[in-house]
Amino acid sequence: MSTAWSAQQQRILSALGHTMYRPAIVPATSVVAMDALLCALVRAAGQDPATMADAEGWLRAQQIPSLASLRSDPSAKRVLWPRLRALRSGRAQR
Repeated sequence: MSTAWSAQQQRILSALGHTMYRPAIVPATSVVAMDALLCALVRAAGQDPATMADAEGWLRAQQIPSLASLRSDPSAKRVLWPRLRALRSGRAQR
């Protein structure tokens, strides 16, 4: 049994009002291997961890404190929340 729909089947299902979801493709650095905090931060930023090849690099580029500092430094946590809200709302610099 194939999970992929043919183009004709997709058109028919779309015409019936069904939403076509894309299959979840997990890259070589899978979400399972990703640190739980890192995965949660990526999701909280409004991104899909399954599509990220380098989630830690992406977080650094977004000026989010390191995971070690987030686990141990209260000031890093205070910096985190406004940054995540800006990323979710699309106001962050990309």
